[in-house]
Amino acid sequence: MADHYEALGVDRDATTDQIKKAYRRLARELHPDVNPGAEASERFKSITHAYDVLSDAKQRQKYDQGGGQNGGFDGQNFGNFGDIFETFFGGGGGSSRGPRSRRERGQDALIRVELDLDEVIFGTHRDLEVDTAIVCDTCKGSCCAPGTSPITCDICHGTGSIQRAVRSLLGNVMTSSPCGSCRGYGTIIATPCMTCSGQGRVRARRTVPVDIPAGVDTGLRLQMPGSGEAGPAAGPNGDLYLEMKVRHHDVFSRDGDDLMCSLDVSMTNAILGTNVTVKALDGDIEVEIRAGSQSSEVLTIKDRGITKLRGSGRGDLKIGIHVLTPTKLDHKERDLIEQFAARYAAPAPTLSQYQQGLFAKLRDRFLG
Repeated sequence: MADHYEALGVDRDATTDQIKKAYRRLARELHPDVNPGAEASERFKSITHAYDVLSDAKQRQKYDQGGGQNGGFDGQNFGNFGDIFETFFGGGGGSSRGPRSRRERGQDALIRVELDLDEVIFGTHRDLEVDTAIVCDTCKGSCCAPGTSPITCDICHGTGSIQRAVRSLLGNVMTSSPCGSCRGYGTIIATPCMTCSGQGRVRARRTVPVDIPAGVDTGLRLQMPGSGEAGPAAGPNGDLYLEMKVRHHDVFSRDGDDLMCSLDVSMTNAILGTNVTVKALDGDIEVEIRAGSQSSEVLTIKDRGITKLRGSGRGDLKIGIHVLTPTKLDHKERDLIEQFAARYAAPAPTLSQYQQGLFAKLRDRFLG
């Protein structure tokens, strides 16, 4: 690899101003907008990298020392016992670890999905629009402008770390720290992709098809491995989590895998009995109101509840009877009721044990 001083055409003892002036002169001559040739483009990358190193005092010192291999005592690293012990027990001051990878796993993502109760019975399909990170289509995750590639760091020579001799209680030992020039990657992106700014990924909206199983409930989370955000430099995707929220229904409520509702029945129908057709979430149901039905009685319709998330089969539909007592009667209706009461000889009201059960749950739902 060409010497940075030679690339800029300056002496090794050149001042910072001289280095800056040399870079500006060459940049105006070799910039791709002025000189689009391939050779000029490569030279432009070379002088830009050379200037990045030589214009920084610390990086220039490391470069002049050949990556710091012969550096002397550095007080800032004194007492770095993690590196000292790694030197003796971990294999040579960390050099065996190699450079960092730019590819990292993407973050997990969480989105909330609202469902209607009828969608929960048999499950449903959704095409979800998700704002997330995807691999950059321009550089395909390489982080580099098209036609270019990362170059080996001149400071650490591709190892991603800098070794220094440090005086410690155990004597002089070699310690290792991440290279400040390449940040431990071992390579430098001289010409980053303009679309993703050298990240290898961009923010975008994408469609995620999801088959939501039957039986889910509010608070349940479904995991979709590999459907989360793309990682830097085309790293593997994280996971996508879907948190379910089932909307309130005005008629039906849920108790596990069972559905519950109440049915208002007139007093005469409760006395005489009748058959009615009611609209359930998955179709019409014929309900028999037996003669003499009482309020708080529960009719169970088997296998008309929610499909079970785990296992097989469905829950039940439970209908609580609510007998309506008329409150406004004309004179003729009142005479008929009084005649019925006289003939029926109903017993006087008496106290009995308070009954709790399904109908109490139904009543509580209406009370909020």
